[in-house]
Amino acid sequence: MLQADKLSYTISEFVKATGIARTQVFAHIKRGRLKACKSGRRVLIRAADAQAFLDSLPVRKAA
Repeated sequence: MLQADKLSYTISEFVKATGIARTQVFAHIKRGRLKACKSGRRVLIRAADAQAFLDSLPVRKAA
């Protein structure tokens, strides 16, 4: 899961922490569902934005 002490995640770190596929992460960013910022050539996801995105995902109820 996400680390409490990190301020931001690279795409690779976010993928590893959440298990969401890299292409899906970029699709969510493109659609505006996941906020990201750039520092030079790097795409960063702020920890608060990462948590907000995860909290916004629908919860699946047990069948």
